[in-house]
Amino acid sequence: MLLHIVARGKIGRSPEAEIVDRYLKRVTWHTRVTELPDTGGKMPDLAPGTRVVMLDETGENLPSRVLAERLGAWRDDGVRETRFLIGAADGFEDAERQRADLLLSFGRATWPHMMARAMLAEQLWRAASILANHPYHREG
Repeated sequence: MLLHIVARGKIGRSPEAEIVDRYLKRVTWHTRVTELPDTGGKMPDLAPGTRVVMLDETGENLPSRVLAERLGAWRDDGVRETRFLIGAADGFEDAERQRADLLLSFGRATWPHMMARAMLAEQLWRAASILANHPYHREG
């Protein structure tokens, strides 16, 4: 399954970009990052059956194991792509939120979108390691 991050804003050469690269290189699944300008730009075509996960402050604050189980279930059901959307500073419209398969939050704090991208990359690595029974993840 392809894990596809579609993010508003350019990360450039930054400490956050290094973190994103470090974690996505570890993920054994296919990954892709698409950057769009803060406004406008063409969203990549959405293939039928793609799951859409929107990072949103109103979303569910899922434990890492639960996120891993959700991704594993989608993979096992034959989903070819899970697309993770990171919006610009003003987030998403209500109509956009309603079309998502999952609204995901990294807590009640507001995070800069570049940090959210780094945190997402780490969570994708963590999810893949959980599903592979790798010792990276430890609970409780």
